[in-house]
Amino acid sequence: MKRRLKKQEYIFVASMLFGLVFGAGNLIFPAAMGQQAGGAMLPALIGFCITGVGLPLLGIAAISITASESLLDLCMKVDRRFAYLFTCALYLCIGPLFAIPRTATVSFQVGVSPFLLEDVQTLGLFLFTLIFFAVVLYFSLRPSGILIWVGKVLTPLFLLFLGILIITAILTPMGTVWDAPPVGTYTEHAFFTGLLEGYNTMDVLAALAFGNILVNAIKRLGLSAPRDLSYSTIVSGTFSTALMALIYLALTYVGAQSRAVYGLDANGGDVLAHIAAHYFGAFGGILLGITIACTCLKTAIGLVTACSTTFSELLPRSLSYPKYAVIFSLFSFAVSNIGLSKIIAYALPILYFLYPLAIAIIALCLVEGVVGYHRPLYVCTIIGTGGAAAFDFLRALPPAIQDMIPAVELLRVLGDSLPLAAIGMGWIVPALAGLTVGALLLTRQRLDSTP
Repeated sequence: MKRRLKKQEYIFVASMLFGLVFGAGNLIFPAAMGQQAGGAMLPALIGFCITGVGLPLLGIAAISITASESLLDLCMKVDRRFAYLFTCALYLCIGPLFAIPRTATVSFQVGVSPFLLEDVQTLGLFLFTLIFFAVVLYFSLRPSGILIWVGKVLTPLFLLFLGILIITAILTPMGTVWDAPPVGTYTEHAFFTGLLEGYNTMDVLAALAFGNILVNAIKRLGLSAPRDLSYSTIVSGTFSTALMALIYLALTYVGAQSRAVYGLDANGGDVLAHIAAHYFGAFGGILLGITIACTCLKTAIGLVTACSTTFSELLPRSLSYPKYAVIFSLFSFAVSNIGLSKIIAYALPILYFLYPLAIAIIALCLVEGVVGYHRPLYVCTIIGTGGAAAFDFLRALPPAIQDMIPAVELLRVLGDSLPLAAIGMGWIVPALAGLTVGALLLTRQRLDSTP
């Protein structure tokens, strides 16, 4: 029986993982973080890599350890209702609510916006996103070789151009990184701010949603035992995530440099556009815009396809795949026209709620690999995590929405009283408390069943 993959098979799996999780957010957020963190970029980067690199790898390993067929199957370990609600919320988040619209707005922000006058920006965004999602819908309804062509040709082309841009920026820096003082929460909590900034990549959510695709690919290469699958997943993932971490390091460093010339930009899309224009002028901006647009187009088509397939299978009596593809494309088009900065702002509350739950599920799966499956551990931990994460969700809501919630001041006080709440980690202690309660219930069940 085959126990390990060959070298070329590891490379194949690693490239597949990179293609699954690397998208628009992986570009814009490290660059923006570098600008804001300045001289504190290293601890911020370490935190960012934990949630943006390490946790996605553990998420895929968790799926392989538990031999789960899908995210829904994985979440059934907690409860059927939770499984459906969490699966729907996760796919909507990485789909039409945030991730799909973001692919279009990042493409526009980097490749088109710098060449338009201020008074035609809104019209330009509308026309660009209209064309963008028309193409997305066309290929989502008619699967073809375009995704393979884009993946094999345009993604390497993009990485080549990005590498040239980064090397140029390192050899001829715009300014000194370490003299730039950190701003905002990076001033006192650079590590934890970077940790939370990693939420924006949505890579942990993507890993849970698409991890079974990777595991099934490894199975098709001849492995079957959970331990062998986990080992090969981790080894392949290490190559892929090492490349991602290297890209994050470079983007953070170059983003921090750009502050000396451009100050603080509104978002990471503006940062990348300014860097490209600084070194290569209009030609550089156009080339970067085209390659990012093609890469984001591939991501958007894949996400529309995945979300439409998931919902048509999850809710078979609702709508067919083509109807879901049309609805998700139209909805994403509408959301994309609110602008990149607003999409990022509105996504944060949802991410602050979903991410702790996703992290808890991953941790429970890893625990299951050691002690076996025990439902009380899952249920109690998720209750503790979800209850505390609701306070983080509330805290991240826009002030106008917060003021509409009854007893909001009392809820704020309760949320702020949680340990580690000041650094956005208020869910950790309740999660551990839930795990402890689950362990006690499990112990009691075993004692009661003992003759």
